Amino acid sequence: MKQLELKTKLKIYAYIIIGLLSVLCFRLVIVQLVYSEEYQTKAKENRIRLVSIKAPRGEIYDRNGETLAANQLVYTLSLTYPGIIEQDQIVEKLATIINPYNPEITVASIKEKIELQKFRLFEPVIIVRDIPWDLVVKMEEDRKSLPGVAVTIEPFRVYPQDSLAGHVLGYIHSINSEELANASEKYNLNSLIGKSGIEKQYENELRGQDGARRVEVDAKGRPVGELVTLEPVPGNNLNLTLDLKLQTVMEHSLQTHLTRLQSKYPKARVGSAVLMDVKTGEILSMSSSPALRPDDWKGNISSQLAAYYFPQGTAYKPLDPGAALNRAIQVTYPPGSTFKPITGMAALESGTIDPLSDLVNCKGAYWIAPYIPCTGVHGNLNYYSGMARSCNTYFQEIGRRAGNETIIKVAHEFGLGAKTGIDLPFEAQGLVPTPTWKKDLNDLLINRKYDSLRKQLEAKYDQLLSAATDEKTKNDLEKQKKNEKAKLEEQYRIDYNFDTNWQSFDTFNMSIGQGANHYTVMELANYVATIANGGDLLRPHILKSITNPDKKVLLENDKELIKQVAVTPRTLAETKRAMVQVTQPGGTASFLFGDFPSAIQVGAKTGTAQTNRVGDNQLSEFHGVFIAFAPADDPMVAFAGVVEYGQHGSDSAGWVAKEVFEQYFGLKDHYAQIIAQKASAKTDDKTSRNQ
Repeated sequence: MKQLELKTKLKIYAYIIIGLLSVLCFRLVIVQLVYSEEYQTKAKENRIRLVSIKAPRGEIYDRNGETLAANQLVYTLSLTYPGIIEQDQIVEKLATIINPYNPEITVASIKEKIELQKFRLFEPVIIVRDIPWDLVVKMEEDRKSLPGVAVTIEPFRVYPQDSLAGHVLGYIHSINSEELANASEKYNLNSLIGKSGIEKQYENELRGQDGARRVEVDAKGRPVGELVTLEPVPGNNLNLTLDLKLQTVMEHSLQTHLTRLQSKYPKARVGSAVLMDVKTGEILSMSSSPALRPDDWKGNISSQLAAYYFPQGTAYKPLDPGAALNRAIQVTYPPGSTFKPITGMAALESGTIDPLSDLVNCKGAYWIAPYIPCTGVHGNLNYYSGMARSCNTYFQEIGRRAGNETIIKVAHEFGLGAKTGIDLPFEAQGLVPTPTWKKDLNDLLINRKYDSLRKQLEAKYDQLLSAATDEKTKNDLEKQKKNEKAKLEEQYRIDYNFDTNWQSFDTFNMSIGQGANHYTVMELANYVATIANGGDLLRPHILKSITNPDKKVLLENDKELIKQVAVTPRTLAETKRAMVQVTQPGGTASFLFGDFPSAIQVGAKTGTAQTNRVGDNQLSEFHGVFIAFAPADDPMVAFAGVVEYGQHGSDSAGWVAKEVFEQYFGLKDHYAQIIAQKASAKTDDKTSRNQ
């Protein structure tokens, strides 16, 4: 009986097994015959990976073919397959070997790089680029004990002029997660990408097209063989409008005069300047100090460099955001008296003054409240002498005659209060204050202030009433509250009406470039260039042309006219004549250009601008601002510059304009002198080291 039951159970099990095997065989037949091609394709795709080969980045040249940014072959250290069993031991040994050469590379930093790339282990994990030859030799000596570690050669960005034009060129750095998410398939976690300046603005042109290696990988994503290789295509080359010699002179001059000024004005530590071709809109030089060295950004930023580029906790922190900022386009400043040509043109356009015969008597201050003082007692002045001596009284009076609406209109005509559209990223926008702007701003501020005062009043009486013990006290408190509330609301109406409406003193302040006027140095340069060229507001640009790796021209960047200003030729001509008087005997910049030949007269305007910064002494601390063009009879170039806390524009940024003009017009070869000084310094340094 038991044997019979056992046989029955065995038969049942056998039938089940046969049934399962039949189903399995049937499925295998289906897969083999029906889905064979599909699964073969998937299997092949799963074992083949594309590994990019970095394309050389396009090179950057100045207008005369001098190299500003190029490429050099460097050694790059990477992990080719971090999925190996001995990963921890290899990482520790790798960090130990690299750390003496690069303290930023630690076990933690290597593991972080691996973790970031854990879903693409078939791609090499870049540990560090541009390693020294000594480290290459060390890695080769330890090759057997470091499986998966590779040293390869790849093109890497180099800036042969060091920090020259650093802010204009910008820099490249490792791509971040946000950029990677928004980028095309050209990029991966190991990519370097333009972060600022030309490198960012023209990233698509400079990038090139990476090549690829088809790599066969195992189940763990480790390479086991290499198939076809696709060669990379270099990026396109950029030819800029910058002139290396003028750029060198501008940067050297700016730094020299900052150093000179600091002995008297310790805060005079930063500045910026722009030189522009008034006929084409080409930027011939652009400088911002402190300097930016693009090579600093190609690897990890050390704590020392971070403090230089992004200072924290310094005495000047509110006004010194660090060397990473291009102050020529990213910071706005009060223009001071460099705004006075705008006021003058507004008065001429309104027909309220004659430039020669209408006189204003300066007695040392304007005669209408708030009685803004002048720089001296100038007596009777016309348009030419008023401009030459930068008389506040004269320009407040003609500003009153012209009216704020005309001044605002003329300022906008010359591009002030708007981005210039220059082909550089992160351009800031200046501000021409208007009645609407003032109302909107102060409406917000006044309401915020009085809402807070109302809450304080309510809280005060809520506390008093809760502490009151009898009805009489409560009634008295309610009356007091009502009276205080009425007074508060009356004061609110007075303040609101006064602060949100345009006042006469707003016009007076605007007329002399103070108040809420704020513009970038680039805006100032474009505005003076428009005066100089007869009223053509051009879009300034840095790019001159784009060429492919075979030197074929792909794009020529011609001048772009934004508009012809709605100011008469007579007004422009009279203003140019008045600005020339600034550099003649008796003018505020006469000492700068007195030795220039008569064929190269300079038109200019100096500025001593209140900083309007919290904590500054508005009676003794000023930015030095300067604008100029030359030659007066047929202008070719325009200049604008600011030295923060440089006091007088003529004695700060004015010197930079003088030396750049001397170089441009061939009056002095400052460039040759600078090169000779550097060569001499190198020789002296080499001699001292040998001794």
